[in-house]
Amino acid sequence: MTVRRTWLAVALILYLALAGYQLELPGLHYDEAKEAGVNAMQLLTGAPVTAFRDAGVSVGGRTWPLMVQDYIGALNVYLALPLLALTGIGVPNLRLLPLLCGLLALLLLERAISAWCASLRRPDLDPAPDSLDTPISLAGLFAVSLLAISPSYVFWARQGIFVTNLMLPFVFLCLWQGVRWLRGGQSRALVMAALGGGLALYAKLSAYWVIVPFVLLAGGWWLWARLRRSPAAPALGWRTATAALAAFVLPLLPLLAFNWQTGGTWTSIGGNLGRSYYGVENGDIAANLLVRWAQVGQVLRGDQFWYLGGVFANPLAPWLAALLILAGLWRSWRSVLPPLLLAAGAFVASLFTVSDLFVTHYVLLQPLLVAVAALGAAALWETRATLRPLLRPVAAAGAAAALILWLAFDLAAGLHYHQALARSGGLAGHSDASYHLAYHLQYNGMGSPLALDWGIDAPVRFLTRGAVTPIEIFGYTSLAAPDAQYLADLVPFLSNLDNRYLLHAPAATVFAGRREAFFAVVQSQGLHAALEQVFSQRDGAPLYELWRVYAQ
Repeated sequence: MTVRRTWLAVALILYLALAGYQLELPGLHYDEAKEAGVNAMQLLTGAPVTAFRDAGVSVGGRTWPLMVQDYIGALNVYLALPLLALTGIGVPNLRLLPLLCGLLALLLLERAISAWCASLRRPDLDPAPDSLDTPISLAGLFAVSLLAISPSYVFWARQGIFVTNLMLPFVFLCLWQGVRWLRGGQSRALVMAALGGGLALYAKLSAYWVIVPFVLLAGGWWLWARLRRSPAAPALGWRTATAALAAFVLPLLPLLAFNWQTGGTWTSIGGNLGRSYYGVENGDIAANLLVRWAQVGQVLRGDQFWYLGGVFANPLAPWLAALLILAGLWRSWRSVLPPLLLAAGAFVASLFTVSDLFVTHYVLLQPLLVAVAALGAAALWETRATLRPLLRPVAAAGAAAALILWLAFDLAAGLHYHQALARSGGLAGHSDASYHLAYHLQYNGMGSPLALDWGIDAPVRFLTRGAVTPIEIFGYTSLAAPDAQYLADLVPFLSNLDNRYLLHAPAATVFAGRREAFFAVVQSQGLHAALEQVFSQRDGAPLYELWRVYAQ
């Protein structure tokens, strides 16, 4: 066991080294600032809190936000508070939170896998099935090792608030404790599983991709075993069931309170069931499946991080994962098939969205796929002794070669990404040009510029600690064109010639039509717009523009 503990420690240290290096890069993304940084900064500095949809709870004269999006809870805000209070308000400081979440997720995933492997053993070989000190499994070590240097896992963990990686530790806590309950029947394990599931859903509702299939699989097995009167099925008394239900609902109370105040979640889901905000047809399952299937290969290869300054990949990873899963089904289908069905259930759930089929959603699925492949590799390694003597070294060499190749190509891709990031500083919405923009506004006394596109306001607020508070008026009604309210909001500001206007450069514009409408309205008012400053990426591509309006 000492060897396995050392192995686990080395893998975790390697993860921290890869994920923690140059943590200030890429630049702060809008979602990182919006979904944790700004509210945490406001609570720490005593500034008025801009709660999402103005929904919050007033305690001690302060407003405490309930949610940061219609389907994302405010957990990141509250977990960031002690870190920022201890280390200061800054980008690396904020990113310590998702970095540590990634570390905790690895530990809990190992526990979940090891508990699953232990549940497959004979009871007489494992006399303490409910023990928290489940031996570290080979499959758990394989999974942690692969994820610790995976470009997808590492670079999503660095910006984990951007992808809500906070779901991961809670999901894996739910899986671990759920397996412990099925295996040993301890009431507190079921209560902890329910609590983990509720926290995961509050962190982000898309956690249901894993939570719901797990409940169906675990609940289906339990019912089947109870109907057969199997002694392996744990008893479930009303007290335990009530405690588990309460533990599940408790973390969801802020979500329920938010919808009591605003109805935002129900409106968001109900209004996007057919055609989502970004134009995804949820009824077109075949088209969505093709997109998602391609993304499965993408997250295993790790070639989705173009915004770091280059595209690097492990082209072998999808093939190695498939081979290891097939080998695992051949050698020990009982250990591989249920987790594979869990990942398949999550994949099916991912075909439907209220936003878009973003590859970042697969921050939740990628660790599961790697875990299933790790279970396959362990099954191949541990059952090699049951093969014919001539096949034993082939099985061992095959498992070892697959893992070594996977690790080597992932490590090379991750190191190349770091080199590219050091040169580029990040691209587009991830560029460190936002740092230069924020400090220019702050130190030139421009406290309330008008933000005429998405992606500008929240990073500037956080980076300046609230000294600059841009006013967003571009309107979220449509991505394609401004609405009448945009023009109505814009015109009164033009009368003050001291105002500044923030736009993205044409190639970087997110919400279309606002730029053109701005210039048209300026001209219609008999005014003249002058470009005052351009903020570019390190490669020279213009990203942000600062405009001022003059009288003709």
